[in-house]
Amino acid sequence: MKKDIRLFVFFLFVSFMSVLPCSAQIRLDFGNNSPLRKLQIAESAINGLYVDKLDEQALVEDAIRGMLKNLDPHSSYTTAKETKQMNEPLSGSFEGIGVQFNMVDDTLLVIQPTLGGPSEKAGILAGDRIVSVNDTAIAGVKMSREEIMKRLRGKKGTKVNMGVVRRGIKDRLSFTVTRDKIPVKTVDAVYMIRPGIGYIRIGSFGATTYDEFMEGIQKLKQEGMTDIIVDLQENGGGYLQTAVKIVNEFLHTGDLVVYTEGRAVPRQEFKADGSGKLVDGRVVVLINEYSASASEILAGAIQDQDRGQIVGRRSFGKGLVQRPIEFSDGSMIRLTVAHYYTPSGRCIQKPYEKGENKEYAEDIERRFKHGELYSADSIHFADSLRYETLRLHRPVYGGGGIMPDFFVPLDTTQFTSFHRNLMAKNFIVNTNLKYMDKHGKQLRREYKTFDDFNARYEIPQSVIDKMLKDAEEQNVKPKDDAELQTTLPRLRMQLKALVARDIWTMTEYFRITNEQNHIVQRALAVLDGQQGS
Repeated sequence: MKKDIRLFVFFLFVSFMSVLPCSAQIRLDFGNNSPLRKLQIAESAINGLYVDKLDEQALVEDAIRGMLKNLDPHSSYTTAKETKQMNEPLSGSFEGIGVQFNMVDDTLLVIQPTLGGPSEKAGILAGDRIVSVNDTAIAGVKMSREEIMKRLRGKKGTKVNMGVVRRGIKDRLSFTVTRDKIPVKTVDAVYMIRPGIGYIRIGSFGATTYDEFMEGIQKLKQEGMTDIIVDLQENGGGYLQTAVKIVNEFLHTGDLVVYTEGRAVPRQEFKADGSGKLVDGRVVVLINEYSASASEILAGAIQDQDRGQIVGRRSFGKGLVQRPIEFSDGSMIRLTVAHYYTPSGRCIQKPYEKGENKEYAEDIERRFKHGELYSADSIHFADSLRYETLRLHRPVYGGGGIMPDFFVPLDTTQFTSFHRNLMAKNFIVNTNLKYMDKHGKQLRREYKTFDDFNARYEIPQSVIDKMLKDAEEQNVKPKDDAELQTTLPRLRMQLKALVARDIWTMTEYFRITNEQNHIVQRALAVLDGQQGS
């Protein structure tokens, strides 16, 4: 038997022990009839005797994936590269040059340099085209986005030489940028949406989210906030501890936030410690069918503790706790070890059959077809799933996701089929990129404040006409004039919001789009006392 195979099996189970609590015992049985011994023999035989040459690393990885495949939908294995890509958005930072960019006509166009980042310090401006990196052309050579990012990113302190083409400058410019840590923001928007009402949108729950959230709260309080809307639409989750820390700000000492429990993992409760700075004032949390995991922990705690109202549509329903099991090569297993439970005792995990991952992944599509996203009347809960909130004893239900207190149906008239096709084929994004490339500098000079921009600016009709013409040439067109006229107002609004984002930040984008977001508007009505049914 090969020594490295024995080491693989040994270290695999050492990893298991290192992440499980002491009370969860794992017995390693290497006897002749044990499953572990069988696994050893099978791997060694295949690798040593199979007719063709094999990649032993791939063989072992396939075996791991095979074991996980028939468990739950959220247990998974990722390679070192996949693990790094998965963790980076939640880690709070990465190392690179610090630019927000997009590809236009096979060329990297800088949308915005990171404020205070290495590119801004070196003199890179919005609208610059980066055409070469360390004397290697990256423009006009059909280089993949992944390959370009690989060349631009690197360890903090290392230097990268970039060739830049700037509108209005005849000669190519050269810049040397010293790479640094670039913050990854997870709070998308913070602003006063109405007098006394703050709005904060959380994109995911990462390592820096709590600090970003509290920084936003301080800003909103200085501007007169008494009530708050926390927007978790499309928030797929992240770190449990981050969600717990944010919920802690809203609850009183001893209030339960969430608890976890599994076969080998004893019950663990997370409670508020009484240090919260948001225990007063009204709270509305926004969710939809793509709000999952940590988002559901936050929404479930606010609802079960009767601390605020939930507005939107039933959330995704991910109530499984994954524990990372890391390997020395950087790869990782994320193994489900427990369930989340809301303070009332609800399990928020939606039903699944082990090994039936495809059916699980199609759940949202089934909700569309079933009509759940359009009418609350199509949602039925079994009496056995009925629970009560802890203070007002309102009925709430388990069995999958968080059902909002105020249901907001999906409005199919907001986005016509023509509008969805324009978005899917990237006509809207590309139109904005080309428009800002040509007019961005002028717009930044003309509009010094967002309020002035919001009051006066409209997308030129010529820009709309050009996009419609380009789309028609690729057979993307409205079915009739009525669909076109329905599409145009929302299309203009979306393009205006993208321009505002590129001049300022995502906050300004949401300041525009939220005025036509039905869930946000219903939240405002709830706070205004016009709850409806």
